[in-house]
Amino acid sequence: MALTTGSGTGAAPTRAGHAALAILAVAQFLIALDYSIVYVAMPSIGAELRLTESTVQWVISGYAVFFAGFLIVGGRAADRLGARRLFVGGLLVFGVAALAGGLAQEPTTLLLARAAQGIGAAVLQPAVLALLNTMFAAGPERNRALAVWGTTGASGLAAGVVLGGLLTTFSWRWVFLINLPLAAVCALAAPLLVIAGSAPRKTVPLNVLSAVLCTGTVLALAIALTSAASGGWASTTTLTGLGASLVLLVAFTVRERGSAGPLVDPVLRRTRSLVVGCGAAALYMASVGNEFFLVTLLLQQLRGLTPLQAGIGFLPLALAITAGNMVAGRLVNAFGSRRVLAVAFGIDAAGLLLLALLLHGDSYLADLLPGLIISGLGHGLTFTTMFIAGTRDIADRNQGVGSALMTTAQYISGALGVAVLVLVLGPAPDAGRFMWAVLLTALFAAAGVVLAWFGPRRSPAGDPKGV
Repeated sequence: MALTTGSGTGAAPTRAGHAALAILAVAQFLIALDYSIVYVAMPSIGAELRLTESTVQWVISGYAVFFAGFLIVGGRAADRLGARRLFVGGLLVFGVAALAGGLAQEPTTLLLARAAQGIGAAVLQPAVLALLNTMFAAGPERNRALAVWGTTGASGLAAGVVLGGLLTTFSWRWVFLINLPLAAVCALAAPLLVIAGSAPRKTVPLNVLSAVLCTGTVLALAIALTSAASGGWASTTTLTGLGASLVLLVAFTVRERGSAGPLVDPVLRRTRSLVVGCGAAALYMASVGNEFFLVTLLLQQLRGLTPLQAGIGFLPLALAITAGNMVAGRLVNAFGSRRVLAVAFGIDAAGLLLLALLLHGDSYLADLLPGLIISGLGHGLTFTTMFIAGTRDIADRNQGVGSALMTTAQYISGALGVAVLVLVLGPAPDAGRFMWAVLLTALFAAAGVVLAWFGPRRSPAGDPKGV
């Protein structure tokens, strides 16, 4: 695989291309690992730090809220200041915050560390995607690179669910401390191995007011949705957050329309493939993306498995996701991203439907495993393909914020989905409640089929089969 710069000015040796891709893939592994490794450690964290059930969820939600809130700003900063610079900075923030979380002796320190980790990841994720999309030429080359990126991320999910259960048997603190060596290796290697990508646009300053309004909008909405999952839709925090997010959104829109240097380039709003990509990301998270949340509860609360047993129970799902990611790039090259994305969402829907219909049984192998494997394959296909399709038409100068818009849509949808699923499950979910919750995720996957198939029909460069 040759490595090219975003401007097409030259190519680096194949070995250098592989080394750079490896660093970016390890960084994605780190983000995915942190997402899944904490789930099975939650009961142990809550017990040692004496957290209430409504507070312990913020170990995950605090990370997710700040991650979603700072993504667009992180993406624009990567475009303005240089993606490689932000890549290293994001890794440093993420690593230091992980260390603080692992050493935390009381809840406040842990929750602040998780918020800082979210901010670090919000800078890191769009920087990774911006580097991938500017270093590798659009078409088969970039598709292969994104497939490697997605596969490594899925491997992180697989490693996280197993390592989370294993490390928690010693101490939950290791689920945070394990991030340190990976972050250190990537931060040290990036300046040597990763090409900077498109040149920083120092002549155009970051729109600070738009950045504050945008971050405030997403933060308020994310907090409101997270509060809805624990305190209900009528709670003061939920209603206040929804109201604040609406006011801030109006202010952000007015500011963007009147600004000479908007945070979100107007051309992105007119890029139909990106708009469809954001919709696909939202439906992906509302369907198979929230499967981890449901399966965690299903295995530990309904089936009564230990953290280690639950981690092992997750493994086939995570391995199937990895397999789906591995073949996504080749399928897109052969059939086009529109067709592959529609089929991927169809596989998601079929797997989730099968899981919903069989989960009443007592056998893991007969009743849960088939649905987990099928939905996992679709999950991997969907994740890689939606980023190939959504970022294909974005110019190098906007790759950071374009990728961030897709990821923001993904995580806001995840927060909304969890809030709705908690409502469906109720305070004491039984098998029937779980069935309806999983059926709802299957419905979102079916909506993804429609969106993918009836999205942009024109053929952008590098995708002769159409998006």
